[in-house]
Amino acid sequence: MIRTMSKSRLEAFSDGVIAIIITIMVLELKPPHGTAWADLAQVLPGWLRYALSFVYVGIYWVNHHALFERVAKVDGAALWANLHLLFWMSLIPYVTAWAGENPMAPVPVALYGAVLLLCSVSFMLLSWRLDVERQSGRVHSWGSRKNRLSILLYTLAIVLSLWHARSARRSMCCWRCCGSCRRPARFAASARIETGMLGSRQAGQFSQRAP
Repeated sequence: MIRTMSKSRLEAFSDGVIAIIITIMVLELKPPHGTAWADLAQVLPGWLRYALSFVYVGIYWVNHHALFERVAKVDGAALWANLHLLFWMSLIPYVTAWAGENPMAPVPVALYGAVLLLCSVSFMLLSWRLDVERQSGRVHSWGSRKNRLSILLYTLAIVLSLWHARSARRSMCCWRCCGSCRRPARFAASARIETGMLGSRQAGQFSQRAP
């Protein structure tokens, strides 16, 4: 028999790690050395880099929250799958800083894309371990056409970065922001439907027991 446990500590630990990741990124921001608008323009790319990575981390936090809304218990394998996701997410500040300092260099941009790709794969593994897709009657993450296309586009962007780093980074940003924002809504809608069905069943059982 597989030993299960409450999900509360996993969620609390994950929220803490994600908060630290965002804190590390904001500490990388450097204020302007002067007080003129031209001085502010010099550090603006760093702020935009932080905003982009903040969106990345925020998307994963929202997806993570929506995913665990549909889970009551977790096992040891789910804990390790969650740590696997957090490991790759913890590298986002590092690769963001390196690619930001060398925006036209192929290796930093390629590593940036590789970390984003592995974050996506690790989230799919976590979803597979929790088995929430099969329980709701939908095609699992590995069988989703959109997820397969996402992995393919990330891989192509990593290869493209070896020749044209700027175009590769733009393509990764556009796909991640456009492709992932729909997932939390899908999870939340499914959770509301399942909750409503559960409430209806409980009401029906109560009415049957009532004299």
